[in-house]
Amino acid sequence: MTHTVVRMATMAAARRDRRAARAPLRWLARIPGTVTFVVAGVPVQLAALVILGLPFIIAVFAPLSWRLATVALLASAGGVLLARVPLTVAQRHRFWSLRGLDIPRSPAAPGRPGLRRLAASLLEEETGRQLGYHLVVGPLVAFGGLLTLAMCAGGAGLAATLGYQYVFPALSVIQSTPLKLKIVLTVCGAALLLAAPAVAALVTWIDTRAATVLLGPSRSLELERRVESLAESRAGVVDAADAERRRIERDLHDGAQQRLVSLAMNLGMARENLTDLPESARQVIAEAHDEAKEALAELRSLVRGLHPAVLDDRGLDAALSGIAARAPLPVTLRVDVPRRASPTVEAVAYFVVSECLANIARHAAARHADIEVRRAGDRLCIVISDDGVGGADPARGTGLGSLAQRARSVDGRLRIDSPAGGPTRITVELPCGS
Repeated sequence: MTHTVVRMATMAAARRDRRAARAPLRWLARIPGTVTFVVAGVPVQLAALVILGLPFIIAVFAPLSWRLATVALLASAGGVLLARVPLTVAQRHRFWSLRGLDIPRSPAAPGRPGLRRLAASLLEEETGRQLGYHLVVGPLVAFGGLLTLAMCAGGAGLAATLGYQYVFPALSVIQSTPLKLKIVLTVCGAALLLAAPAVAALVTWIDTRAATVLLGPSRSLELERRVESLAESRAGVVDAADAERRRIERDLHDGAQQRLVSLAMNLGMARENLTDLPESARQVIAEAHDEAKEALAELRSLVRGLHPAVLDDRGLDAALSGIAARAPLPVTLRVDVPRRASPTVEAVAYFVVSECLANIARHAAARHADIEVRRAGDRLCIVISDDGVGGADPARGTGLGSLAQRARSVDGRLRIDSPAGGPTRITVELPCGS
């Protein structure tokens, strides 16, 4: 055991040593890509500033009147607004191709023609963020790219100072330069070459952070997308769970329940016809018959609790009528649903009413319950009230907390009004998109 632990520690130390040895190599391997990324962005990052400053460049060579200058400024501003889209696309492509960073684009507003969408985009937050990058951050980052390029070119030129006297021996300037100055220039060139990757890495970090914030979707839009995705995922899970309950209900109804019915019928016929058997045998048959009938009743209750078949066949009105008829107290039921809701919402409504009636029978000491179900626009409203003792509290484990969670699973709401002494009123609102 000790030798195994020592061997594992030695192997881990060797892996750490290899990683430490490879770390500088990985850093060195990233230098050309970082410098290339920074330098390649200079033309695109300066494009918007050049378009905006084009009137001033023209004015240097051909003075303009105030009217022409105003027209030129407006035209350059419009050019920047139009150019921001292809410039943003170019920057996203640069990040993806050279850095492997995918900056997602914001979705276009649907249902609008091109010109109207363009006019509406001028007032959007995304436009301001993109202009901020192309007119402010971009030129600053471009300056960093030019600085990196100058450091690489100048450093390479200075670092080769000592070699010029062998390459260009006929130049008197090189031959007359003191050796100490040549050494100093060579060292300065090497320092510039070593510092250029660090400057490029800093510029890359700034450019990446700024582009992610300014060229990608806003934080609020990203959160909205995530909420929509989670809502779709949750709806899919709820629908899948409801479909699975339907499948189990069908399998039990068509399989185990039918077998139990057949078994109970055979035992019943044996109990009635085999009168010549000994009393002990008849007693065993009678007990088996009673057990089969009880098992059949429990299975029917279980199937009804999973998903009642009447809910799919005849709708919410018939399913709730069956619950009200089986309740141990008088129930007044009113259902006004001209158009059926989605199967998942109907299932949630059914189980909410069923559980509420069970709670009323167990805890409320009520003499009467009232259930009203109506469709108001795109909402299914369920109101369950009783004349019991009140004081219903979800924190006491009466099942109300699970009912609220079941309602929230389809973006519904559940409100409880149950003062001490009663009455209790539970209101449920469910979205009923068909």
